[in-house]
Amino acid sequence: ESAVTRCAAIHPRGMIVRALSLCAALLLGLFAAHPVAWSQAKTDIVPDVWQGDVLRPKPDQFQFDRLRFVTDSDYPPFHYFDEEGVLTGFNVDLARAICEALAVECEIRPVDWEDLFKNLDDGEADAAIASIRIDAASLTKADFSSRYYATPGRFIARKDNELKDVRPETVEGRKIGVVKGTGHEAFLKQYFPAAEAVVFESSEEAQSALKAGDLDFAFGDGVGLTFWLNGVTSDGCCEFRGGSYFDAKFFGEGVGIAVKKGNRQLVEVLNYSLEQVHASGRYEGLFLRYFPMSFF
Repeated sequence: ESAVTRCAAIHPRGMIVRALSLCAALLLGLFAAHPVAWSQAKTDIVPDVWQGDVLRPKPDQFQFDRLRFVTDSDYPPFHYFDEEGVLTGFNVDLARAICEALAVECEIRPVDWEDLFKNLDDGEADAAIASIRIDAASLTKADFSSRYYATPGRFIARKDNELKDVRPETVEGRKIGVVKGTGHEAFLKQYFPAAEAVVFESSEEAQSALKAGDLDFAFGDGVGLTFWLNGVTSDGCCEFRGGSYFDAKFFGEGVGIAVKKGNRQLVEVLNYSLEQVHASGRYEGLFLRYFPMSFF
């Protein structure tokens, strides 16, 4: 994924601090075989793989005194350089919280997105925490911890569009923009077949068409759409409509921490530490710090 499609271009590096205040909350939700609109209260920001009732014991073969993380550096507010040139962001702070939970030394180093898995394979890093989706392609390259967040598919519309209730039966014949070859396109065509799917090469093209009034709706990743809605290029034209959609088949199983293929011991250590970070309340604090505005 490029920095453009991952929304960095919408907020120039000099505007990152202000961009953070406009970020919307990511939704950690239930995955289902069929589309489900679902939202949760701020106090329930926990992954559904752990609901806070049971904490696993510390792994017996815990042998780490240091964890070496790699991350990307151009995807605010998850990981980026601030105005003073310091690597920061939600993923960076979560990595630090994991190290604190394990009482180990923490090393977090930025690398190019294309080199994340190579660093794991070459033994130059223990784990990659860079908003990497757990999907069929990434699972051929690495093993993953339990997911630590997931992002929904969302519809957006111009504010002057009077249709508020977005369901398969209410959008019949409506033009809905979507990016070609994505899970969002496949999801839209399967579950909203009566709508007219208008395919674009990029999310920027779809958003521009919606803003110009050439579409009734656009459908895509909730995080990217949030940046656009609150960014300067949208001119405040549009807003979210309908619910949040989660489907592992089309959108992947969420985002996890990657480790070298076959390193199941470290996977267990990371899963243990993620539960500890949740139980302490640190995860929720970080989440609300970086994503103070709810979009669902």
